[in-house]
Amino acid sequence: MSAPTAPRPTLSTTATPATAAIPSNATATGTTAAGWRTRLLDWRVRFAILSVVWGFSFLLIKVGTEAYAPFQVALGRVLFGALTLLVVLLVRREKLPRGLRTWGRLSVAALLLNTVPFSLFAYAELTIPSALAGICNATSPLWGMALSVVALSEDRPTRRRFAGLGLGFLGVLIVLGAWQGFAGVDARGTALALLAALCYPIGWIYVRRTLAGSPVALTGGQLMVSTLQLSLVSALFTAAPTSFPLWPTLSVIALGALGTGMALQMQYGLVTEVGPTTAQMVTYFIPVIATAAGVLVLGEQLHWNTPVGAAIVLAGAALSQTRPGARKPV
Repeated sequence: MSAPTAPRPTLSTTATPATAAIPSNATATGTTAAGWRTRLLDWRVRFAILSVVWGFSFLLIKVGTEAYAPFQVALGRVLFGALTLLVVLLVRREKLPRGLRTWGRLSVAALLLNTVPFSLFAYAELTIPSALAGICNATSPLWGMALSVVALSEDRPTRRRFAGLGLGFLGVLIVLGAWQGFAGVDARGTALALLAALCYPIGWIYVRRTLAGSPVALTGGQLMVSTLQLSLVSALFTAAPTSFPLWPTLSVIALGALGTGMALQMQYGLVTEVGPTTAQMVTYFIPVIATAAGVLVLGEQLHWNTPVGAAIVLAGAALSQTRPGARKPV
């Protein structure tokens, strides 16, 4: 970067997959009226693409686990995501982060934002529908708000945000059918998916306090470290695949290159153009797309409590993100 000191990033506390950092000074400026209308159309199209790509990620995980072990699915995801971002860095002529301390912190960030949650989601989808995994992912802002009580003194919850937290977790109970004793829901798989969603805000809090710099360079380095971590874990705990079936293999490649690499780069562009508040609204479309993909493509069953509970989860997540005096995005 040309500036002598890299700006400290401001992180979105939403359930977007594995974002390392989003620059707080990313805003769109200097556009004419005609240019703004063109940009408006462009970001809306990219917003829709990003929602679909991240929404379909849970379907791709499900297909990938049909042929590969969960650790191998997670490994392929970070590997192809890292390769995609390295190409972006080469095109933009940006360099990877430097310094042992920075890479040490990236190792922790990789563990919290990639290695652990990606593996947990893959293991969860061995026993739960991809739609349920997508809904569990939407609880990440709720976990983030709960953690902010003790972890982020400048982001204290209000009564409205506490109400959002309670509403969100009520939605989770409805999705799981608590009044039926959670009948028909795999408790272990659901717990793994919820634990994966919890990893994201923990990782964001850590990154917010320890890392600053180019978001693409940081995330590229983070995915490289996660690739090394998952390579070691996969070598120790899984057997090498004896075949590479077409659709599971393509699913893993797409999951990494599109859902982890290209999607993150697209999100950075949205933040720059329309600001982080509008860009993070993609979070609320992910479980909708994930549910539709699971039902229409994989033939997963959908009961009334799933969409109703998901809507309540999203309402609670949105309410938990409100802040007093915050301006509404234009």
